Amino acid sequence: MRSDIETDLSGSLPVWNALDELDRRLLVEHAHALHFSAGAHVHGIGDECIGVLLVKTGSLRAYMLSPKSGKEITLFRVASPDTCVLSAACILRMITFDIFVDAVEDADVLAIDSEAYLRLMERSSEVEAYTYRQAAERFSDVMWIMHQIVFMSFDERLAVFLLDETARSGSQALHMTHDEIARHMGSAREVVSRMLKYFQQEGLVDLSRGCITLLDRQRLHTIAS
Repeated sequence: MRSDIETDLSGSLPVWNALDELDRRLLVEHAHALHFSAGAHVHGIGDECIGVLLVKTGSLRAYMLSPKSGKEITLFRVASPDTCVLSAACILRMITFDIFVDAVEDADVLAIDSEAYLRLMERSSEVEAYTYRQAAERFSDVMWIMHQIVFMSFDERLAVFLLDETARSGSQALHMTHDEIARHMGSAREVVSRMLKYFQQEGLVDLSRGCITLLDRQRLHTIAS
């Protein structure tokens, strides 16, 4: 089992080759494999710090949740072979907001104990630099979402979402309900449905049950920009 974990770490952690044998052993001894089914809760307020997550297969979604309205907004996704360090906010003291993490699809991950990872950061400048680079990239994703909310109209935001999601899947068809899109975007299902209906009337998309097919990516790009 430990040999499998070492193989996974050596293949997915970019700083592995910069670690000495003692630090590698520390990681292997404090990492464990987890499986999450699609839609499963991974991390959130009140949970123990799950640690740093290395995604082997599948993908995870990090989001914020309004305690008053219950609305969600997706901040970023983490897919294989990426790392989620913001799930271990306990090791990044500058993080003062809470995020939730769910599995978008069936996901296998390696979770590295936060205390062990923190010791490793203190001993290795390479690991510390890697961790802060990862955090900076995620904050860049968050700032892009904030930019959309503050400065873009909803039709622009929806066009961006449709283009990004289909580019991610490599398909012109997005298999997602209006309610799921609303949760990703921090909006109401009725607002999403109205705008998608407008897009359909304009010949931009085709709507069917649980599926949205993009018909005119060029015009959607024009709206998004």
